[in-house]
Amino acid sequence: MPTIEALSQLLFPIRCFGCNKIGLSICSSCRREWHPHYYSTHISQLRVHSAVLYSATASKIVLAAKESGLKGADALIIDAIVHVLLQGNFDKHNIQLVPIPSSASARRRRGRSFIVDIAGSISLRTGYPVSDSLELVRKVRDQSGLHACARARNMQGAFALKRGAYPRGDLILIDDVVTTGATLCEAARALMNQGFRPIASVTACVAQPLR
Repeated sequence: MPTIEALSQLLFPIRCFGCNKIGLSICSSCRREWHPHYYSTHISQLRVHSAVLYSATASKIVLAAKESGLKGADALIIDAIVHVLLQGNFDKHNIQLVPIPSSASARRRRGRSFIVDIAGSISLRTGYPVSDSLELVRKVRDQSGLHACARARNMQGAFALKRGAYPRGDLILIDDVVTTGATLCEAARALMNQGFRPIASVTACVAQPLR
């Protein structure tokens, strides 16, 4: 078995998700940029708790998980969100995690609904149950090239509660990155329109203007 593992390393060496250097899945230099802390901000009435400042390194890690399905990158995102959930003083609440859903086209491309999948792993670590209760009900544009107002317009009315879904307890929205908050605000709106009020959101990364 060790011989097979050694051969595998020669043929497919581990590379850092952040800088692509051979050696570790995240090198010491990139680890300095992906080191979970605790950041808290407000978007409208929603409190957002995050672990890592969004950077070029963080972007590569998120893409490695989201688009390439690399389990080591998944683990970094899961660790970051679990870190925040443990720091966020939620012990007195009856927490249920509500993941931000992927579009149908993204699910087909990736073979999974990324944040729903991540939330399942977080649930195993924390014991908090998951309510996969939101869905996209119309097509939205890629948010990456849009400014804040355009992002808000793009997401307006995009989410709805799934038929038969009934999230219970104190709801926490889960996502990978918060940039302007348009996606989280829309998700909160969709829940509140049906009488459910999220108490917070937790993300792995937060863009620095929001810090």
